[in-house]
This record gives sequence, C-alpha cells and structure tokens, in this order.
Amino acid sequence: MLSYNVKIAIKSLRRNPILTSLLIGAIALGICVSTTFIAVRHIFEKDPLPGKSQTLFNVRLDNWDPQRAWNAEDPKSLPTQITYRDMRELMKSNLPTRQTGTYRSRFFVHPDPKVARPYAENVRLVFTDFFPMFDFKFRYGGPWDKAADAKPEQVIVIGHQTNQKLFAGANSVGRTVRLEDRNYKVVGVLEPLRPAVLFYDMTQGGIGQLPEEIFMPFNFTPVLELQTFGNSDGWKGFDGDGYAAFLNSETVWIQFWAELPTPQKQAAYRDFVNNYVRDQKKLGRFQRPLHTEVTAMPDLIKELSSLPPAVRSLSIVSVLFLVVCSLNLVGLLLGKFLARVPEVSVRRALGASRLQVFWQHVVECELVGIAGGVIGLTLSIGLLKLIAKAIPNGEVIRLDTEMVLVSLFLSLVAGLVAGVYPSWRVCSVAPAMQLKVQ
Repeated sequence: MLSYNVKIAIKSLRRNPILTSLLIGAIALGICVSTTFIAVRHIFEKDPLPGKSQTLFNVRLDNWDPQRAWNAEDPKSLPTQITYRDMRELMKSNLPTRQTGTYRSRFFVHPDPKVARPYAENVRLVFTDFFPMFDFKFRYGGPWDKAADAKPEQVIVIGHQTNQKLFAGANSVGRTVRLEDRNYKVVGVLEPLRPAVLFYDMTQGGIGQLPEEIFMPFNFTPVLELQTFGNSDGWKGFDGDGYAAFLNSETVWIQFWAELPTPQKQAAYRDFVNNYVRDQKKLGRFQRPLHTEVTAMPDLIKELSSLPPAVRSLSIVSVLFLVVCSLNLVGLLLGKFLARVPEVSVRRALGASRLQVFWQHVVECELVGIAGGVIGLTLSIGLLKLIAKAIPNGEVIRLDTEMVLVSLFLSLVAGLVAGVYPSWRVCSVAPAMQLKVQ
C-alpha cells in the first residue's frame, strides 16, 4: 500500500512542477537554517569523551579573598583553578583511579637547522595519568611511566603536527628535541587531535583553542621554575621572594582532574576534598565559607564554555523558522488538495476509506519534506564550510551522522506539520454532493 501511495504522490507532484518546486524550496530553506544552527550548537556542546566523561572530575576550591568572592558579581563563584600547594596535597589521595595537575607553559623549540628555525611552542605540563584519563591516541610509542614523573626524566610526548614538522612524519620515538637549553627524548607521538572544545582546560572557555603540541612531566615545574602561559589569578602578595614563594602562594594557575569511576568513590572523594579544606582552615587558609566543587566534565563544559548565548538562541529560533516555513505551506497544500475533491470523491465511492485517502495525501506531503530535507541538508553543508573558514579551529565544524539523522527527522516533521490539516480536510469532504454534480 505504501508503494502505491508513493506512486500516486509522485504523479501528483509532477502535475504542477512550479508549485512542487515552491513547496520543496520552502522546506529546504527551513531545513538549511535549522540544521546549520543546531549543528553548530551540537558540535560545541556534545560529549567529547562518550562513556568516560562522567567519570572525570575537575576540582575547584575557594581559597579567595575573605572580603569578596572570586567574581564580585556572583557571591557563590570560586576560582576555576587551584594553587600549586593544594594540587600537591590532593595528589596524595589514593581514591582516584588516576589524577593529574596540568597547566600550559611555553618553550622555544630548537630543531635541526636544516629542518626549521627555532620557534616558540605551547607545552603542557602533566602527569602520565593525563593521557589515559583523556583517552589520547598514540600513533607511535606511548606515555612515559610513573618513574619519569617522579624524577623527572627528560622525556616528552609530541603531537602529530610537530612530528610532521621536525621528523617528516616518521616514527620519532627515541629521537631528541631541544627545548630551550635541554634535550628531551620523544617517547610518544599522538594521533591528530582537533576537539571542538579543549575539554581538559576550560579556563579560557575552551572553544577555538588547539591542543598543545608538546607534553612533558609536571615535576619539571619547580626544577625549571616554569611560569604558566595560561590564566593565573591571585588576591594577595607572596610571603617571601623567589620562585618558592610563588609556588607556596595563594595564586591559582593549575587545573586538577581526578578519575572516579563509581558513585561511592565520587562521594568519598568529595568528603576528602572538604576535609582537606577544613584542615587548611585550621592553619589560617580558606577563610571564606566552605565551598568546593568536584564537577564532572560534561557539567563543567556547560558551566565554563565560551559558546556565545546567541548560538543557543539562534538554534531555537531556527527551529521556529522551520515551523513557520511549514505552516506557510498549509494554504498552498489545502488549495491543491481541495482542487482534487472530485477525484477523491470518486475514490471514496469506489470503496476507499477516509483513512486511506488521508494517508495518501500525507505520503505526498512527506515526499515534499524528504526532497526539501535533502536539498536543505546539502545547502547546510555548504553554509557550515563557510562558517568553518571564519573561525579558529574551523575543521571541527561539520555534520556528523547524528545531525544528518536529525535533519532528515526535521524534514519529515516539517512535511507532516504542513500536510496534516490539508490531508484531513480533503478526506472530510462528503463525496455525495460532488458525485451528484458530476
């Protein structure tokens, strides 16, 4: 029966190609706009590590000025990072399956003069747990071991682009890279990574930021007296001089993550963090009311993401635009369907039920929706490519399978919205008067 209705619908659409083109074009325009803006929002809000992100927790502590909140406009706000001394104490917990402090610094890379000139490169300081926690994939080699963390050893993991630049894409494990005045052995090369959101560092909003190309053991921080190349905030001066005073200060500049796979561990870890702050209060620190946050990655992305509110608003408005496009077709379809009332009356007289007539016309509307959806989806792909060229890290702007299915679903809904009333109206006309006239 469905194939029969499809054949009848195709014949009906061919009778008036101009009207059919107008119907399909209206749906295509609505699908193009709605798919584009929904896709942009989806790209920046989707789970970066499906199945794992709910077990990764970011730790924040309120060590700020007792006279005012971290954000003066929000009394409940707290710093997005923690101090070096607090990171060291949190690392002593054996509750997390894995844990790491991390921050961004910057080094000068001195490649072979035959390959390239020296250049500055962002370097992320991490513990080895960082790589399996955030599911980094390696093309060659792997992360360093915990012994390299402890010493620390002069080892690094490099990104795909750095490997291409310095070693022409070859397996560079065991080769050396000179950073500043030291040589570091490459132990791993990462697969290309271009996330829509820099999910492991949301301190600057995460959107439009590229991952670092070099990773090295965190414990080089005090050895090399490194400074952060990311955000840092403080509310009081240092107690003393020199780098040791900076490390022991209330300046927040380190992101801290813990992997907690079970609800029991998550609850126990929150208690551990709260108890740590209570102990520090006895030493005169954390003078504000007790406030800690152990936040799962998806929740942190929603809270700290720099995705403009306009994008969220436009995604909603674009769906309403599609609804308007569909409703504007109701009058055209009603006129078209009522013009064939005599034909429908003959079918009814020959035994066709109202339901059969109704579904025949609904199928025709859905064909319009599908055709408009395919055209709109194609236009959306082109529009997304234009958007990708206009923003940093634009390679992430693309339609995935989920959004293609959403687009096709919206096209079916649009066809149904436009066609339900005209289809019901034409099958509700009593055939007796039409047959008497005929």
